[in-house]
Amino acid sequence: MKHAGRHRTGMNGVSRRRLLSVAAGGIACMALPSVRLPAAQENRRGQRKKKGADGLFGSREIMSSDMSKFAKWADLWRRNTLPRTETVAPARLARPGRSAFGRDCTPQERLSCARAEWDALIESQAGTPPLDILRAVNRYMNRSPYIVDPVNWGMPDYWATPDEFFLRDGDCEDYAISKYVTLKRIGFAPDSMRLVILQDENLKAAHAILSIELDGEIYILDNQVDAVLPHGRILHYRPVYSINESHWWLHQVRRFSRF
Repeated sequence: MKHAGRHRTGMNGVSRRRLLSVAAGGIACMALPSVRLPAAQENRRGQRKKKGADGLFGSREIMSSDMSKFAKWADLWRRNTLPRTETVAPARLARPGRSAFGRDCTPQERLSCARAEWDALIESQAGTPPLDILRAVNRYMNRSPYIVDPVNWGMPDYWATPDEFFLRDGDCEDYAISKYVTLKRIGFAPDSMRLVILQDENLKAAHAILSIELDGEIYILDNQVDAVLPHGRILHYRPVYSINESHWWLHQVRRFSRF
């Protein structure tokens, strides 16, 4: 994936079929259209309410359990659950001197080294306060160099498993996915987390981050910054859709400012 400037289409709305086609086919880190669903569909709203705002980044959320159109997301989880010896091809993926993971190992050892480092990170979090775990995971994954999908994978959009990310690095959603899987392994509930596809209004570019609900607050893990912040303190992100393993949400934002 590559960042792109915001695409102003002038559309007043887009059909649900079109939305799902765009979302499943690689909307992240690409141009994002304005989206409005028919009024009848707007009744299916997310349940999360936060201090006067309906949902994430002050958006109105429309929740759905129909995951059938998110083939890229489903394929990511399929690959992630394959036996580790079948998940990636180390000889093809290892790139000495690039990745922050397993960099002191030979190319042939890169995958096993990266996995050992990852396991050590997870084990080291035992007894750590949850917010400190979020900070540690965010910093750990953010060490990896950023590389766009056309350069890395030869295709416009590819959602990488942690193994693939460790060995080839990645772009915005790859950081977020590896953080999601790491926190799940540590013991955080998948239903508390979402991969969020959004528009960065400062950069005029699409972006992806991880959100997680903890003790009644929603925190953001972002590859652009090591700090883990409550979503209400981040004013330049306009969410488009978010997803976890059981649901996805369409986000509607009526105006940029939440003040």
